[in-house]
Amino acid sequence: MSEPEAWAEMSAEAQLAHLRGVSPEQVADIVTGYDWSQHPERVLGWAMAQKGIDLSVAICVFFNGAPERFNYMPKRHVPDPLRGAARVLDNICLRINSGFYLVHPGGLPPCTDALRRWLGYQEADRREGRRGRWILDEGILAPMLNDALSAPPDQTTWRHARPSLWRALLAPVIGLGVDRDILKYKEPRG
Repeated sequence: MSEPEAWAEMSAEAQLAHLRGVSPEQVADIVTGYDWSQHPERVLGWAMAQKGIDLSVAICVFFNGAPERFNYMPKRHVPDPLRGAARVLDNICLRINSGFYLVHPGGLPPCTDALRRWLGYQEADRREGRRGRWILDEGILAPMLNDALSAPPDQTTWRHARPSLWRALLAPVIGLGVDRDILKYKEPRG
């Protein structure tokens, strides 16, 4: 039996136990390929509440759940067997819009086409005075879509020229101050 087949045979409790024992990167890999016909409410509900999940992964998991099936359907009309999946989609959307998932710089998510299409539909809905169940906040998504968190290449080239421990330790001195890559993660003072 192959690994995906073994995973499909596992109970929700066994899948959760497995997820709790792996690294955040492995959790991200598992949830982006998760079969929503298995145990989305228990397994994805737990996994998507973890701090190690980034915005790119959350967006892909959201679209893997096929939100278009329920987007214009009143909550009470969602069939009983699919209500758990719809609740997981609700929670992922709420976390995306609240900024729970952080953007990791350096690339667009693999599901960028689906995301751009969804945002296009949202814009069309706004123009037509319509509203779907899940509205993704473009302000939260903009840094990821525009890759605004990456430093310009000319400012990072020297870091990758000859990586060494000394270069890393002396980076603030070489750059005459605190490294720009560190500053972009610092919270502004209120």
